[in-house]
Amino acid sequence: MGDTNDPESLFNYMRRFLLWQAEKNYSPKTIENREVYRRYFIQWCDERGLIKPPEITKPIIERYQRYLLMYRKERDGEPLSTRSQHVRVAPIKAWFKWLARQNYILYNPASDLDLPRLERRLSKNILTVAESEAIINQPNTYTPTGVSDRAILETHYSKGMRRMELINLKLFDIDTERGTVMVTQGKGKKDRMIPIGERALKWIEKYQVEVRPKPNDAR
Repeated sequence: MGDTNDPESLFNYMRRFLLWQAEKNYSPKTIENREVYRRYFIQWCDERGLIKPPEITKPIIERYQRYLLMYRKERDGEPLSTRSQHVRVAPIKAWFKWLARQNYILYNPASDLDLPRLERRLSKNILTVAESEAIINQPNTYTPTGVSDRAILETHYSKGMRRMELINLKLFDIDTERGTVMVTQGKGKKDRMIPIGERALKWIEKYQVEVRPKPNDAR
């Protein structure tokens, strides 16, 4: 990592960038994951005597890309996938964009950098309609907990929302007349409105009418 005590080192400029991301409310997990790839780059630069941001030029970053292209994993000798190469370079590009905007460097050497083209792949673990229905029908809907679980599953299946978005969903986020749901502070800390199916709405209504009003029910 070079001289970590040097305030002008790549390492310490990375630390400033991480603090800025935290102040801008980036996800802690996102910050942590991408820091790893910047550390790889800093280590690679350090091995070549490149210590400070102004020393990094576009040809240098392109050399790093070629290094990733030629790299072979120790465990099996396989090359890095296109996706792995992409996720290692993208955080570097974002970092140098920030460095230039903050006037820590005169220009952004990564501004015109071409990232590896990602392949679009479908998940191999897609449930069939029958498998999905089998899961949705698991709760015992003769019990309050079962009705609640069924409403949750129906909502999740109807909307395809993320797990944390479903957990944070409130009843007032659901507009039954319009058949929409407002997802607040979803991915990227953004709000969005998405449609919801009639069957899911019926189970939500059943939950509201039959379960929620009960005084002894903590839900």
